[in-house]
Amino acid sequence: MNKNENRNIDGREAEMEEKLRDLTGDTQVPSSLEPEAVEKMLLEKKREKAKKYRRRYVGIAAAVCLCLVVGVTAAVTQRAGRSGDSNLSGSAQADADSEGTSTTAGERVGRIASAENYDQIYASIQAVQKQQEKQARMYSDSATSGTMDSAAVNSASQESSADTGSLGNAMSYGESASSSADSVYSDTNVREEGVGEADMVKTDGENLYILNGKMVEIVGIASDDMQELAAIAVGEDSSIRELYVDGSRLAVLYTRSEYAEEDGFEIRSRNYTCTDVYDITDASAPVKLNTITQSGFYNTMRVKDGYVYVLSSFQADQAAPRDDISAYVPSVQGSTLEADRIYMPESQMGSEYTVITAFSLAEPQEQTDSRAVFGSAGLCYVSGGSIYVTEACYDEAETDVTQTAIRKVAYHDGQLEGVAQTKVDGTLNDSFSIDEYNGYLRLVTTVESGSIAVPIDGISADSTAEGDVSTNSLYVLDEALELTGEITDLAKDEQVYSARFMGDTGYFVTFRQVDPLFSVDLSNPAEPKIIGELKIPGFSEYLHPYGEGQLLGIGMDVDEEGVTTEGVKLSMFDISDPANVTEATKLVLENMYRTDVAYNYKSVFVDVERNLFGFRAYGSQSDVYYIFSYDAAEGFKEVFSREVTGYGEARGLYAGEKFYLIAGNTVESYTLAGFEKIDDIVLGSIEPASVE
Repeated sequence: MNKNENRNIDGREAEMEEKLRDLTGDTQVPSSLEPEAVEKMLLEKKREKAKKYRRRYVGIAAAVCLCLVVGVTAAVTQRAGRSGDSNLSGSAQADADSEGTSTTAGERVGRIASAENYDQIYASIQAVQKQQEKQARMYSDSATSGTMDSAAVNSASQESSADTGSLGNAMSYGESASSSADSVYSDTNVREEGVGEADMVKTDGENLYILNGKMVEIVGIASDDMQELAAIAVGEDSSIRELYVDGSRLAVLYTRSEYAEEDGFEIRSRNYTCTDVYDITDASAPVKLNTITQSGFYNTMRVKDGYVYVLSSFQADQAAPRDDISAYVPSVQGSTLEADRIYMPESQMGSEYTVITAFSLAEPQEQTDSRAVFGSAGLCYVSGGSIYVTEACYDEAETDVTQTAIRKVAYHDGQLEGVAQTKVDGTLNDSFSIDEYNGYLRLVTTVESGSIAVPIDGISADSTAEGDVSTNSLYVLDEALELTGEITDLAKDEQVYSARFMGDTGYFVTFRQVDPLFSVDLSNPAEPKIIGELKIPGFSEYLHPYGEGQLLGIGMDVDEEGVTTEGVKLSMFDISDPANVTEATKLVLENMYRTDVAYNYKSVFVDVERNLFGFRAYGSQSDVYYIFSYDAAEGFKEVFSREVTGYGEARGLYAGEKFYLIAGNTVESYTLAGFEKIDDIVLGSIEPASVE
């Protein structure tokens, strides 16, 4: 096998990792990608109409299965920090590691301090390696004896995370950025209103900017006849992740891999997230202005007030010698980050970073600031002024329940500053489960404890082992991440499937056999109260505000026994009285077994003012892109449907009075009124102007 073949194989592996990132999204562990859900989809494909949905509670063992696929990170031992001090400083880590005694969720608050030096970081990485070696031996002994206790399961989860790196694309979910009826064109459905996000397709009203393989293609849509104007390509060792357009600027975000020879084989040695910024004043001739690089795989990005914030996940080389700093400390623009720009966790261990780089989109010549959060990369949520890096934890020496570590970094005009860190009981379903409002952080988590049911031969157990406990909790934290209010022990033996916080009210769905939609009064942060609970068959995997007093739910319909899926389910909830929520209307798309909505909110086209929403659904016979409208009297109305083929997600958007459907390498245009076909185009006819 020659070097080119080796590189091709390694490149394909890199692309597979990146695709897994997309599937896992700005999401902690999407329910659609849990082992049982993946198994269900495979069985559905094989058996076609025989759709069996079996919700299994396998505790931490589920995380073990997941980490093999999507890189769910289990934290190593974490120590309670000193509460109250949230000042940013480079003081000794030992000062931040004083022992705490409380085990109440949210009370383990400590300052987020910078690293003293590289020696401290290196020692933390080595501590992880020693812990993993110790736990690997425990795992081996347990496997040999035919049993597996919770410590062994924990070690397997950590070991797999170290091998795969952080493949969780910390996707953030939230408020819609869909344009109003008076707007010229629609935008990506974003997590936080007023905070821009990249996607695979964008429009400025005159052109479409489309991610197509290793290229970004620009298509003119000024007339009825679409025209390819230009193409931008990246190198063969690069993979474009997303793109962003604002005015005369186009940002192309991609991961670039470097290779080195080892024992006669060429292997991927370093990964970098790159952002190419182009001037697109003339869309037919883009001009590159600069490239911003940072260590690690691309995670996500945000834009606020003209500044771009790019997040990447960097895995330290645990086998690197002390003097090879670049192997275990991330770099930005080719320079290794200084120790005082790296925020340390309260534990003495870590091997991953979330690297954050900021720069001006208008003047991208240099980054304005860069920091890294050390520990284990996980789900990231970005509010209007803070970046929250979360990490799923399980340390049986400290507690018998799963936990989530939270680290808060403030941002403003391209500047970054660490604020505080804490830990709460339970884990997040996705970033809809975490939300900032009026200075308070609200979270809803699923807390698992007790013994563990271990999957055998890759198949999960059908029932919960005796003694297993699964409950759900809601927490309210203040600006310093101090616990302000909480509700615990909700919905025993169920798990959060979706959530939506809307001002002083929160809604979240749990599921095992029926779909309880809880409504929570959050007007008094110190005393959150459950004020309503609606129980119906099935579950909603995505919730979206849909006009005054209405909440749209997209998920799956399930029979009353909770074992057979009936199809994709649309629900419109009447929330005009949060204490008495009702399901006003529902529609079931039969023979459809999943949607992109479950793991990527950006795949949803929503324009509430125009009363339109669309998404791709996957069926036993075909995949279909649907668009619906809603009427209180008539319910859901299908206004457009189109069979789509090929892999990857589809996107729908409008510009002017035309609707565009992008799937694979094809673009189709329709009238927005009536959805009559206008034109179609197959991408790829233009050679890229340059390959970097």
